[in-house]
Amino acid sequence: MDLECASQVKQGLFARGWSRVKALAKNFKTKVFDFFSNVKKLGQEDPRRVVHSLKVGLALTLVSLFYYYQPLYDSFGVSAMWAVMTVVVVFEFSVGATLGKGVNRGIATLLAGVLAVGAHKVAILSGRIGEPIVLGFFVFIQAAVSTFARFYPKMKARYDYGLLIFILTFSLISVSGYRDDDLLELAHKRLSTVLIGGSTCVVISILLFPVWAGQDLHNLIASNIEKLAHFLEGFGDEYFKMAEQEGESKDDKSFLQGYKSVLNSKSNEDALANFARWEPGHGRFQFRHPWKQYQKVGALTRHCAYRIESLSGYLNADIQGKPEIRTKIQETCTKMSLESGKALKELGLAIKTMTKPFAADTHIENSKSAAKNLNSLLKSGLWDDEMDLLEIVPVATVASLLIDVVNCTEEIAESVRELASMANFQGIKTSSVSPEKPKPDHQIQAVKSNSDEAILNCSSFIITIGDGESSSHDQEPEDSSPTMNNITSSRPSPRTAEV
Repeated sequence: MDLECASQVKQGLFARGWSRVKALAKNFKTKVFDFFSNVKKLGQEDPRRVVHSLKVGLALTLVSLFYYYQPLYDSFGVSAMWAVMTVVVVFEFSVGATLGKGVNRGIATLLAGVLAVGAHKVAILSGRIGEPIVLGFFVFIQAAVSTFARFYPKMKARYDYGLLIFILTFSLISVSGYRDDDLLELAHKRLSTVLIGGSTCVVISILLFPVWAGQDLHNLIASNIEKLAHFLEGFGDEYFKMAEQEGESKDDKSFLQGYKSVLNSKSNEDALANFARWEPGHGRFQFRHPWKQYQKVGALTRHCAYRIESLSGYLNADIQGKPEIRTKIQETCTKMSLESGKALKELGLAIKTMTKPFAADTHIENSKSAAKNLNSLLKSGLWDDEMDLLEIVPVATVASLLIDVVNCTEEIAESVRELASMANFQGIKTSSVSPEKPKPDHQIQAVKSNSDEAILNCSSFIITIGDGESSSHDQEPEDSSPTMNNITSSRPSPRTAEV
């Protein structure tokens, strides 16, 4: 019995262990599958990521030749590794980010190298004992001042990386120069390798499938405005339950959730605007393009998105307004929401196509007219004194928020007009109603000649109308035409006419 029990226990332990091994293998297989699935999805979302990865690999391979190729290695030595490090830290996704980092690193390295050499020359004058003290003082001063400058908002936005490299380079050259006699060569090699690595990044970034931060900012602002437009176009029907169908799920209404990405877009817009300022003129974006105006449009768009966030809360609120009150303002609110949405859609399209937003003016005026009617309707009194306040407040709040949205839409339109003027957007080629098709020249000449014949032939005939009878004795000249006959025969004459 003991042997049988021991055998059963061993079999149970083996079975449990084997099941755990199988579960572990299955779990590992699932994780590997999920990993490759996420990698595939990441590449499909933006194929430029794959291209950027290949560009970084190409840049690193090229600068590595300074280490592999013996003549180049003899010229730079171990300092060639700074070119590799420069590519790693400078090469960014967009041209603007890469160019900004490259310029920051190059200028900071140049200034830090010059100042470090100067500080070393001054420190030598103080003697062997005072040299480390003077060098330490210079390192302390530049590090403290540069670090404090990094807290300044404008410096941090555009030159934070440059200040960091300035601190690093000055400290390395000044400190290492205390033990190295050939300080100028050290600074020269460091600057040369940094310039080589940075220029390699910039050239590859611009020439091979460039990713422009300005283009991304342009498309982001237009897309954010269109997301707000999609919500407003569907809000009226959704709130008043005009378009609700049986069996319709909330998953079918994703357009009501698109505005949420606009609420958190400030950091992305600011970063893209900063990178775009470094970029040269490209395509329709010329030098000194008004990138700050894009930030202004984005700020007003987020301001409108906050109002829409409040409106969205009333779609599925537990306390809804009384149906009788909602019915009274249904038409006006729906028109306000729909016209504001159409106006925003036209503004987004105008930005995307870089044309002047003339088409949005009509929708803005319609929304303002509806808002004015709603104000009059609210002031006239839509509820009795006996109504519950909880049934009135939600409806009044929605109406008030829609009026705010109309005002926000007008502000966005004004900022887009400013952007169109500053960026020299093209005017829309309007297709006016074509006039009546002109007659060919030969028909015009024929009508003119017939008219002349009619005037000339009027003197050659007499129309006499008798009692109940009418007779005409035409005396046609030799060059009379059939057209003249038709005119005289069809001319009504209530009296005797002699011409």
